[in-house]
Amino acid sequence: MPTAAGRLWLAATAAAVLAAGAWIAFRLWPRTIEVPFATALTPTVEFQQGVASVRTPGRALVADVAIFDDELFAYMMFSYLRGFVARDGHSAWLNYTRKDNALAYVVRIGLPDDYLAGLAYLYRLRQEAGIEQTAHRWVTADTVARYQAQSAIFDQAYNLPARKRLESLPRDQLVAYVKRFIRFKAATDPRVRRRMQPVPALPSRPEAHRLAEDIVTVADFFGLPLDFFLGIGAMENNYMNVQGDLGNTIWKRRPEKGDVVLKRGKRGVLVLNESSGVWQITRETLRYAHRLYLKDRRDYTRLPEHLRPPRALNVNEVPPEVLTTYAGLFLRDLLDRFDGDVATAVGAYNGGPGRPNPRYEAGVRAVAEHARRLLEHAAVLQERPAAETRFLTSAR
Repeated sequence: MPTAAGRLWLAATAAAVLAAGAWIAFRLWPRTIEVPFATALTPTVEFQQGVASVRTPGRALVADVAIFDDELFAYMMFSYLRGFVARDGHSAWLNYTRKDNALAYVVRIGLPDDYLAGLAYLYRLRQEAGIEQTAHRWVTADTVARYQAQSAIFDQAYNLPARKRLESLPRDQLVAYVKRFIRFKAATDPRVRRRMQPVPALPSRPEAHRLAEDIVTVADFFGLPLDFFLGIGAMENNYMNVQGDLGNTIWKRRPEKGDVVLKRGKRGVLVLNESSGVWQITRETLRYAHRLYLKDRRDYTRLPEHLRPPRALNVNEVPPEVLTTYAGLFLRDLLDRFDGDVATAVGAYNGGPGRPNPRYEAGVRAVAEHARRLLEHAAVLQERPAAETRFLTSAR
């Protein structure tokens, strides 16, 4: 057991380390961190088996980890982050504040009561959950209770019984909801969260709005189930325009214009068959969809001009907007081929008509159900922020 002098030396050392750690965190964190040791609070340093812990009696350590100006998008991100930290045994809350007659939505999480462990956990969240800003502080139990109460009412507001089906929502409202869902799925993509190089470019708000309009338009034009069409876009590339299936090849009898021939043999030629765009359509599927288009009797003048495919296909230069039309036409063809069986058609979108992929279909279905539930519940509020209802008061 350490002597009295030894214990005094350990305490002094721990205090110095703590002060240095706090200074480093303050200087290097992405956003300004509130220094938690106000003069009215006296932290305690404890040692267990040689490991130091720092706590403030009667206080809980919390962190603001995200702030948004859009309530529906904030609730989506909150739900995602809550599920993330819940796996580690921590709580998350969605609160709001008012500033200059505007609403700001803040996602907060409860940290370990040990200050050093709390900082370590925040650093881990930055790496694994893509959190870019943090501000932490000690708060009372009453403050935590207010966070919990306000967050619970957001949950209640966004889980009210859905009175409108997705298919019956006005177009402008539907596009606005789909735009937020697109931004949410892109922002929580693992490549973006973990900053995997090359990090895909997130769609800007105008780009997300344009894509939402195109998805809604194409789904309506081909009579597609919008929720499953959204599910395919999320499963393929989370609505980001990134090339995929790099190095994928296919044998075919003879090359066509634009093919990259890698090998010639008795079976024909081996060509690249990589995927592109939001919908990850391979080059050969793109050729197939274009042949469907040339034979189709639908009136494509009903589509906006930027969504209309050209009469002559250049597989190397297909605008991303036209890829949305090809994806819709391909899904429509699969639905017709399988007599409207959505599960088989969606599985075939990935595995091909001869080998529908059930695991892919299950993933698309999960996203489709998530999207439908979120958007239909949001419609209950009719674009009125839950934060402006009488039963919700600001929590700071």
